[in-house]
Amino acid sequence: MEYFSDQEQGHKERSEEVIYSAAWGGIVSYVKSLVDSGAFGEQFPSLCSDGARTVGTNEDSLSLAIKAEIPELEWPLKTNQYKQTEFISETIPYCPETLTILDLIQFCYLHTAKPNKQKYHQYFSHYHLSFDIELGKQEFREKINKIFSRNGLAYELESSGSIKRLAPPVLREHLDSTTFDTSDGILNEMLEDARRKFINPDVKIRKEAVERLWDAWERLKSIKDPSNKKDSITQLLNDACSEPKFRELLEQEARKLTDIGNSFHIRHSEVGQTEVKQSSHFDYLFHRLFCIILLLLNSTS
Repeated sequence: MEYFSDQEQGHKERSEEVIYSAAWGGIVSYVKSLVDSGAFGEQFPSLCSDGARTVGTNEDSLSLAIKAEIPELEWPLKTNQYKQTEFISETIPYCPETLTILDLIQFCYLHTAKPNKQKYHQYFSHYHLSFDIELGKQEFREKINKIFSRNGLAYELESSGSIKRLAPPVLREHLDSTTFDTSDGILNEMLEDARRKFINPDVKIRKEAVERLWDAWERLKSIKDPSNKKDSITQLLNDACSEPKFRELLEQEARKLTDIGNSFHIRHSEVGQTEVKQSSHFDYLFHRLFCIILLLLNSTS
């Protein structure tokens, strides 16, 4: 079902990278409902007392497995915590770190299945369960991705169980559709590695994407004439544009991007270089360089 507000106003722009309490509350509610329904019983079974039939989720086993793989996460899941001061005790909203929440989502996706009621065991007043793994995962993905979408979160749970970050809208289509097929296999690998890392939810990995893209830029500049990088970039720019004013603009941009790679903490690690920290700044730098690389690649054989 599509909400009326989405029909009238369109979907929210999915650019938010931090999961706040509203979305976290929805995720907690959904995971708890899955535990109660027995959806984790296929891998963490609570067994019938008089036989090896699954009747629900063994929450103790589930919690031990979660704590072992996601030590930062508290179980039972909570959305509030108590704050005690000298004069007052109050309840305040609680939300784990975003990467911890995403880890929980991946864990649950890996272990969930759709429970189906089979024979009713009258003596113990419960049903024996069977499980549809594929349907359970499909429903889980749909629910989680709806929470992401309705809260404007730039994440998508894929059928493989991976979570990808949705790139900024201006880059999203290019990143989703572009494949690199130059005559240089190493350059192809560098560009694909940068593209793959850029859609990772972890900002540290996205920093690596920017670094990798700048390495690819340096290799691209020498692709026409490996023995003379200056002549090589000149040939690339000539192939890209014959109109003098725009050709001059491209040359200025190429020089500026090289300067950025050398002066910021991207290609080198000297103490005096400027460090980039914010996610939006990584997006800007990646977008700026990615655009000229695409232009040059599309203009050259």
